[in-house]
Amino acid sequence: MTDFPTLTWPDTDGPRSVRWRSEAGVAPPKRVVLADDRTSADAAYRLACEGTALLWRGDYQNARQLLQALARRADRKPRKAPDSLLDAFNLHRQAQSQRARSLGMVLIPLEGDYTISLRRAPDVKLACEEAWGPATGEASAVSLRELLGLIGAHEWRKKGVEIPALDHARIHPYYGVFSPVRGEYVDLVARVALPSLDKAFDIGTGTGVLAAVLAARGVRQIVATDQDPRALACARENLTRLGYGGQVEVVEADLFPAGRAPLVVCNPPWVPARPASPIEYAVFDPESRMLRGFLAGLKDHLEPGGEGWLILSDFAEHLGLRTREALMEMIVNAGLEVVGREDIRARHPKATDRTDPLYEARAKEVTSLWRLKVRGA
Repeated sequence: MTDFPTLTWPDTDGPRSVRWRSEAGVAPPKRVVLADDRTSADAAYRLACEGTALLWRGDYQNARQLLQALARRADRKPRKAPDSLLDAFNLHRQAQSQRARSLGMVLIPLEGDYTISLRRAPDVKLACEEAWGPATGEASAVSLRELLGLIGAHEWRKKGVEIPALDHARIHPYYGVFSPVRGEYVDLVARVALPSLDKAFDIGTGTGVLAAVLAARGVRQIVATDQDPRALACARENLTRLGYGGQVEVVEADLFPAGRAPLVVCNPPWVPARPASPIEYAVFDPESRMLRGFLAGLKDHLEPGGEGWLILSDFAEHLGLRTREALMEMIVNAGLEVVGREDIRARHPKATDRTDPLYEARAKEVTSLWRLKVRGA
C-alpha cells in the first residue's frame, strides 16, 4: 500500500498506476484516456468538462497549445449577470473553480527523476525539486496547468521581486509562498513611524519581506513566525541573503512567539472566504480566523505602551463579505483601541481593468495599517 494517491489509466500492456501529484489536494481523475497531437481541442474540451482526464503522449509544446485552446473555450462560456458585488464575487469564484477543474484535466507523466519523456519537453527537474523535494525514483503524473505553475514559481524564485523599500533589493519567493508583488502593504510598513527600535514580532512572515523592512529600518531584534515549512525556509534564505540573519529569528509558531514586544506586525489574509488551494491561504481567511486570532492574542504579546500593526485591505468590505463595523467590533472585543491609521490606494493592474468582474470593488480598494494599542493602557 502507498501513502499517496495514485492515477491509473489503460495502457497497451494493461492498466498502469503512478503517483498522483496535486498541490491543492485534488483527487486523481477516475477516468483517464490517452491523448496526443491528433486530439482536437473540441474533443479534449468535451472530455475535460465531463471529468475525463487526458494523459498526454504527444509533443509537449502541443500540449501547451491545447491547454491554451481549452482556456479560450472555458472563457467563452456565458456568465450570469450578478445582482450585487457579493453575487459577482461568488459567481467569479465558481467560474474560477470550474475553469480550474476543466483545465486541470490535461496530464503530464513524469519519470522517477522528474524528467518528461515527451518531444520538446523542458528540463523541469529543479522546479520539481524546489516544490516537492528530491526525486525518489517514483514515476508520477501531474496536471500540465500545475506543472506550468511550478515552472513559473521557479522563474520567480530565480529572478526575485524587487522591493523599493529595501533599496530595490529582491525577495525570492518559494513555490507555494505568497509573492510580495503587491507592494502597497510593504510601503505602509516602510513609512509609518516606529514605536520602538528594540524589538518586533512579524506574525505570518511568508517570504520574510516585512521582517526585512523592519530590520532595514533599524529594529534591532525581530522574531518572525510562520507555520508553513516552505515559508519558514523561504524567509530564512531571504533574510540571510539580505544580511539580516543576525537581527531576525525565524521560528515556527501558530501566530505569536513566546514573550512580548513593543511592536507586533501582522498582514493576515484579506478576504474572509474559503481558499480553493493551499496558495490561496495567503489571500483567503475562512471566517476571519487568522484576523480574529491575531486581535484576540495581541494584548498578551504587547509590552506596555506597545503597538500592534494590523495591515488589512478593505476589499472584503466592498464585496459585502465583512463590514467596517464588524472589524471595529473585533478590535473592541479584543480589548484594543485604534490610535492611528495610514491608508494607501491599490496600484495593481486589476484596479484599473474595467473588464475584470470585480472591477467595481478593486477600483475602490484601500489598504490600511491600523495602529492598535491595549485599551486604557
